[in-house]
Amino acid sequence: MRRFSSFLLFYIMINGCAYDRADARSPDAEKPTVIKTQTYAYECPDGFGFVARTEADTVWLFLPGNTIDLPRITSASGVKYSKGGHFFQAEGDRAMIVSSTAKHTGCMNNRAKAIWEHAKLNGVDFRATGNEPGWYLEISNKTDILLVADYGEHTYQFKSATIQSEAQDRTSVYNATNNGDTIEVVITGTPCQDSMSGEKFSAKVSVLVNDRRYDGCGKALH
Repeated sequence: MRRFSSFLLFYIMINGCAYDRADARSPDAEKPTVIKTQTYAYECPDGFGFVARTEADTVWLFLPGNTIDLPRITSASGVKYSKGGHFFQAEGDRAMIVSSTAKHTGCMNNRAKAIWEHAKLNGVDFRATGNEPGWYLEISNKTDILLVADYGEHTYQFKSATIQSEAQDRTSVYNATNNGDTIEVVITGTPCQDSMSGEKFSAKVSVLVNDRRYDGCGKALH
């Protein structure tokens, strides 16, 4: 039962809407927790797709060839943002976007994709995931490593990893230590397919943390 509960928690963590909670909670117990940032990857029935990122009372819309920010406006029906002829409304995973030249309705958030977009907007350079047990790894600032392993039960952080690259083998090896923990990350530039979702990635990834090994797939985000 504990194993199932851990898997369920990790599944929600990596497949739910990507977000960071605000540091402070409202003193009014009846008010919901304020969401600081939240990222969505919308796919519309007409083939249009875009990323939306909410920050306090502003939404940033990353549209094909254009990025705009819209302030939030008061509304009793869903969350609405509007400025300069652009209008965006979201309710749950469904959204619509309107401009002076186009209207896209029925757009649905792709939760799995939103996780990767959220990491990218947070400055993550490379991200990888694997299964059984579920884990994910993020490399930021070129050499900082975050590993969340065993369905979220264990978290490791490493700063200033050393990097060895072999151009001929298309392989990069990261090594770091922190408070008695050691990690080695081997990234190989060969096609990789997720063992559960079937999603295709550009790199194979092997992680050895202390004496535990994890294998999966990943890709560069920048």
